[in-house]
Amino acid sequence: MRFRSIWSLAPIVLALSGLARAQSIPSLPSRLTDKELWQLTADFSENGGSFRSDNFLSNETGFQYVIPSLLERVKPGGVYLGVGPEQNFTYIVALKPKIAFIFDIRRGNVLEHLMYKALFEISNDRADFLSKLFSRPRPAALDTASTPQQLFEAYVAAAPDSVLFRQNLAAIKEHLAKTRGYALGDSDSKGIDYVYSAFFGGGPQINYNYPYGGAGFGRGGMPNYATLQNATDSTGKNWAFLATEANYRWIKDFESKNLLVPLVGNFAGPKAIRAVGQYLKDHHAIASVFYTSNVEQYLWQQGDDARSYYRNVATLPLDSTSTFIRSIGGGFRRGGMTINPNISSAQSRLGGRLPSVTSSMLDLVRAFNEGRLTSYADVINMSR
Repeated sequence: MRFRSIWSLAPIVLALSGLARAQSIPSLPSRLTDKELWQLTADFSENGGSFRSDNFLSNETGFQYVIPSLLERVKPGGVYLGVGPEQNFTYIVALKPKIAFIFDIRRGNVLEHLMYKALFEISNDRADFLSKLFSRPRPAALDTASTPQQLFEAYVAAAPDSVLFRQNLAAIKEHLAKTRGYALGDSDSKGIDYVYSAFFGGGPQINYNYPYGGAGFGRGGMPNYATLQNATDSTGKNWAFLATEANYRWIKDFESKNLLVPLVGNFAGPKAIRAVGQYLKDHHAIASVFYTSNVEQYLWQQGDDARSYYRNVATLPLDSTSTFIRSIGGGFRRGGMTINPNISSAQSRLGGRLPSVTSSMLDLVRAFNEGRLTSYADVINMSR
């Protein structure tokens, strides 16, 4: 009988050892318990700050244009990072990450996401969701096959109902506190009152400027909720989270698994982004996408904040597919900036409001580390 030497067995032993190590690395969870979700929100958040508007709703009409190219670069099952309110749902539904973290300097954005979480979980379908979101009776003609245009036309015509508002607000708080075990303190309770009141007052035509610009197309031609949910990419495809019943069910399921983690976090702050980066490293995960809206534009106007932010981003685990999504507009044309010709003129004209562009996160971090990122214009010129 012939025996293998210990050296001939070494590769097998090493392979088994490597497999054991790989299996011991915690992967991203398929769902979070209620306790885990609230703990992450509490542990990773920073002290809240303020912004010049409440930002109840996005004002970016060109946000869907980048989705087809993102799907060629970013694979499902990754990690989504974002900022702001409802536009994140559309990106999340399209990209299908395994988990999402939403940063915002305002505590109000966390409370808005908690409101949305409850509404997703207690609403059966899109028509039910919109009825609860805007506190309007559900029109009889709506069903799961209704288009976004049909849904919003019906709810624009429906009258707001103060009795429904009080019932829905109570249901939101009860779901968060009793079903999900969220410790809803007095300040957060009043904050949810404030956010939900805006959607009752503005209705389906609420826009970014509410209440200062009214509802509908107010100051600056801001798009309203209906406009944003009827937006499309350059081919005419609507990716919005309310575009189809399947999209709605996907985000409803994602929220029910506690996989959207809202955080109070300053992009230039000392904690939130870095804490998420460490969490991803601990779970052997890569930041797939970071939707930044136009926050970088403001950071470059605030002393050393932009540099602090890119130092934070540099702590995230990245690879060649990790991608920034940013919106540009307004100030990006001022100050003699040279704009990257790869940003299509068609996209720049889209709706006249903040078209979206992308860039490699890894390339941007490398440019920052090498001292080649010195202004917001440099950021835009690395985008396409």
